[in-house]
Amino acid sequence: MAAFPWHARSRNYTTEFESCRLEAVSVEFGDYHPLKPITVTESKTKKLGRKGSTSSTSSSSSSSMIDPLSSVLDGTDPLSLFAATADPASVASNLDGARKKREKDENLTVGSDFEPWSSKRGEILARYTTTEKLSINLFMGSEKGKATTPGSAVSEKVRTRLEELDDLEEGSQKELLNLTQQDYTNRIEELNQSLKDAWASDQKVKALKIVIQCSKLLSDTSVIQFYPSKFVLITDILDTFGKLVYERIFSMCTDNRNSLPDNFTPECVNDTAKETCLNWFFKIASIRELIPRFYVEAAILKCNRFLYKTGISESLPRLASMIRGIGDPLVAVYARAYLCRVGMEVAPHLKENLNKNFFDFLLTFKQIHGDTVQNQLVVQCVEIPMYLTLYSPAIDWILQCISYRAAEVLLTEMMERCKKLGNNALLLNSVMSAFRAEFIAARSMDFIAMIKECEESGFPKHLLFRSLGRNLALADPPEGDRLQILNEAWKVITKLKNPQDYINCAEIWVEYTCKHFTKREVNTVLADVIKHMTPDRAFEDAYPQLQSIIEKVISYFHDFSVLFSLEKFLPFLDMFQKESVKVEVCKCIMEAFIK
Repeated sequence: MAAFPWHARSRNYTTEFESCRLEAVSVEFGDYHPLKPITVTESKTKKLGRKGSTSSTSSSSSSSMIDPLSSVLDGTDPLSLFAATADPASVASNLDGARKKREKDENLTVGSDFEPWSSKRGEILARYTTTEKLSINLFMGSEKGKATTPGSAVSEKVRTRLEELDDLEEGSQKELLNLTQQDYTNRIEELNQSLKDAWASDQKVKALKIVIQCSKLLSDTSVIQFYPSKFVLITDILDTFGKLVYERIFSMCTDNRNSLPDNFTPECVNDTAKETCLNWFFKIASIRELIPRFYVEAAILKCNRFLYKTGISESLPRLASMIRGIGDPLVAVYARAYLCRVGMEVAPHLKENLNKNFFDFLLTFKQIHGDTVQNQLVVQCVEIPMYLTLYSPAIDWILQCISYRAAEVLLTEMMERCKKLGNNALLLNSVMSAFRAEFIAARSMDFIAMIKECEESGFPKHLLFRSLGRNLALADPPEGDRLQILNEAWKVITKLKNPQDYINCAEIWVEYTCKHFTKREVNTVLADVIKHMTPDRAFEDAYPQLQSIIEKVISYFHDFSVLFSLEKFLPFLDMFQKESVKVEVCKCIMEAFIK
């Protein structure tokens, strides 16, 4: 078949281009919006039909896309126009104000990095025990204190309630004697339940009487070694009372249509709620004894939010000053701890009050060594080192509140105050327990120097080294100081005669040794533990600590050939002579080997 020749068709490109062009549509300024769909238009003029624009396009351009992002190049976008007209100083001020507001909001509440009081409660109850007999005064209420149902007239309700509260000091009391610690705990829990029952049955006066009677128990130090646990039990009741009062007043501000927001102001609170709140504060102010008056008002401190914007900030320093009237230094320091506790719950940003509590304690610290306290200890046959440990939970809590999100410079100030008090061991121990481990580790040698200057007759030095060791397990000290730190600590630890004191310290410092040193130093430490715990089979009373040491060693020595080459490792295992404990230790070793 013969091939047909191909010939190019002649085309008029200008005519085709004109026929394909879209109809021109003018763009009015009012129609423009950056969120509208992109429209393809033809521009026949030199300028885009958008007011305020000075950009030009060539008449030969076939199309133009209205893109809000491209307009930033010519400075016509809204943000560019705003920036061009705004005062730079004003913009910087607004940014600074926003930053300060954000920081203030963060300071109004405590975060998850703050250890709550509830986590310390069980440890205190388990540590501060007694075998001595305890006593307690129980309020035997009568129906006379039963509150009537609120009437419609506010004045009538207030009058009735005040008349009932006038009977506050009346009513019989029953003193329970010769209670064991468990009996005492059970009775306090019964009182807590009685408080809830009285409140639920609208017997507000009876509830208040229960709280006052319980608060009075905090002035009793007849069984002094039990006082920290007593404080925990009694303040549980105070917390319950404070919550009930707050929720009651809050409910009075709520109706079917409106309720108070979390960040409400006193202006949002109705008159009935305010008057009821004032009644509580007025009657508490009339309590004759200082200690119950302080504790009950502190328990409802949060209720100040219903009355005044500055109510809490004004009440905290006043309550702190009230504590100065408490003569017993142990009772006073726990009152300060409770005030810091409620202060952190309602106004953690008011750091001045926290500092005031602590500095007041320092000013009265000399009372601990006064004749009144010393005579009391002689009567109860309590040694001064044991007595000083009773202060630890309270001081630890106060310093934890102070050190929360505090700058490192605050630690320096606290160390200086310790030195002014003659390097007081009790205070030094609480400082090491409260501040961040990184801060403590960085100043390890300074703390060791201060520990060496403390008197051994007061707070035991091995407890100070134990607190330091706990920090060094969490944070690393300067590399050049690590060996000297170990030597200084172990010189004190190895001289301890009491096996329980020794093993409690050794357990902490074994981890530091495994973390920073070789098998030679670890072997030396294990040999020292064997030397101290073998005589009189002392190891039988220290299986938990010994097992903890094994777990720490195998967690750092992953090469089992190195682990079993330790000369003292197998002799250390021989101390586990109780069959059940030995099985657990062997299982732990095998699990580590399998991993």
